[in-house]
Amino acid sequence: MKYRSSTEIVAMILDAANGGETKTKIMYKAYLSYLQLKEYLSVLIENNLLEYIDRTQTFKTTEKGLFFLKMHNAIEELLPSRMKNN
Repeated sequence: MKYRSSTEIVAMILDAANGGETKTKIMYKAYLSYLQLKEYLSVLIENNLLEYIDRTQTFKTTEKGLFFLKMHNAIEELLPSRMKNN
């Protein structure tokens, strides 16, 4: 897999957690190790982009996280395709 920026990784996590998902499934969908995921999850929760739902033991993207995802996708569409592939 190519090098990914932390912004791309955050977007992948938020996308994977959209609607609610377990830690393991997010880890596989975002192609992260367990240690990487733990680090990102704590930062995303701290910044209110992700929430942990205790009763179902799942993570869910918040409204703020969905807004981040929307903005990230809009920026991706604006970039020329050759820039994305480098």
